[in-house]
Amino acid sequence: MLESGSPAPRLVLEDTEGRRVRLSDYEGEHAVLLYFMRSTSCPVCGRHVRDLVKSAGTLAADNVRVLIAVPEDRRTAAAWRAKHGIPFPVLTGRDDTPHEMIGLSRTLFGALQRSGSVLVDARGVVRHAHSAALPTGGYDRKGITAAIAAMHAPA
Repeated sequence: MLESGSPAPRLVLEDTEGRRVRLSDYEGEHAVLLYFMRSTSCPVCGRHVRDLVKSAGTLAADNVRVLIAVPEDRRTAAAWRAKHGIPFPVLTGRDDTPHEMIGLSRTLFGALQRSGSVLVDARGVVRHAHSAALPTGGYDRKGITAAIAAMHAPA
């Protein structure tokens, strides 16, 4: 898993329309919060995404763009996004899952996908990274909020 203060990974993901999305696309412009869902069928992860949707205005005011990463294929991701009216880009991996690309490996003999979040500032530096084996711990709202506040604090 990534660590705060490290350079952002050079991820190349794919949105539900098949377009390439890179974290570096946002450098110099916006911070990015990338939330990694355990799966699109995880009800706890769904609640976390709904919280992000409710917080969209505040996050946008803080110049943070939200991206949702899922381990499923693009067709499954697109259907889930449409069904739930998710306003954020939903991303999948091109070859590996987005989770594998940043070290969110499966646990418990490969049966349980880890979830988590990564906040990258506009300079491409990881400001917050958090993961958990259980979905209840995969979304660290307080940690994300504190990291965003620290990004905007005077130097």
